[in-house]
Amino acid sequence: MNSSSPVTPGEVRSKLLEYIATQNKQDPYSSNMQAGSALRWVTDQLKLSRDIKQQRLLLTEWHELFRTGILAWGHDLSNPSPPFCHVTDRGARALENLQRDPSNPAAYIAHLEAGADLGDIAKSYVVEALDCYTTGSYKAAAVMIGAASERLVLNLRDSIAAAISRGGNSAPNNLNSWQIKKVSDSIKAQLDQAKKKMPRELADDYEAYWSAFTSQIRVARNEAGHPKSIDPLTPDAVHAAFLVFPEAARLATEFTDWAQKNVI
Repeated sequence: MNSSSPVTPGEVRSKLLEYIATQNKQDPYSSNMQAGSALRWVTDQLKLSRDIKQQRLLLTEWHELFRTGILAWGHDLSNPSPPFCHVTDRGARALENLQRDPSNPAAYIAHLEAGADLGDIAKSYVVEALDCYTTGSYKAAAVMIGAASERLVLNLRDSIAAAISRGGNSAPNNLNSWQIKKVSDSIKAQLDQAKKKMPRELADDYEAYWSAFTSQIRVARNEAGHPKSIDPLTPDAVHAAFLVFPEAARLATEFTDWAQKNVI
């Protein structure tokens, strides 16, 4: 990386989290994480230039980790102030699955796309959901990841409708409803009938995971999108929705691929 290839906020954040993860593995009494050490390491890793814009981008992403609760200032009560810092409990949870955690958007997208065909529309919502999550806008993040999930459901709906048509039948009305709950229920009814035609592994995955995954994401979205209380859902609930989304997307992709090649 050099001045002719400007870094992105996602790349900077990923490198910062990589450094923090390495430091966090050390014994807490011997670990001595400081701002200067972290910033110098990332600067060297990304070969950042002396350009003030790149330096400020690094500083911005560094301070975002504090604002969103990944890091907090201080090492202990004897060293409670900057430049000393430590990983919070929330940060430790993010570091547990760093290569697929929404706190690390670039890695999350790479993990997601390795197992699922999102399409441009769903991906645009995932990207915005991650932007919301990393800035601490958890209600907005839940709505956006729910919208991405809805797009995958609609993609699957289109493939199932085409498979029904190839069999000489008409799709049920609810499959084309404007209400996503009716569409989801209709998809489930069609897949229930088609289970015997599926490969064994796909049928087993459907039985074990599909309803649970889609339900969890939909509930998070609905609670965030309907203003019934100040805090309709916790950051942990939103985090959980992000963690199950890649698996739901993988299953949706597999069902879509299967429906495109078969008659229902």
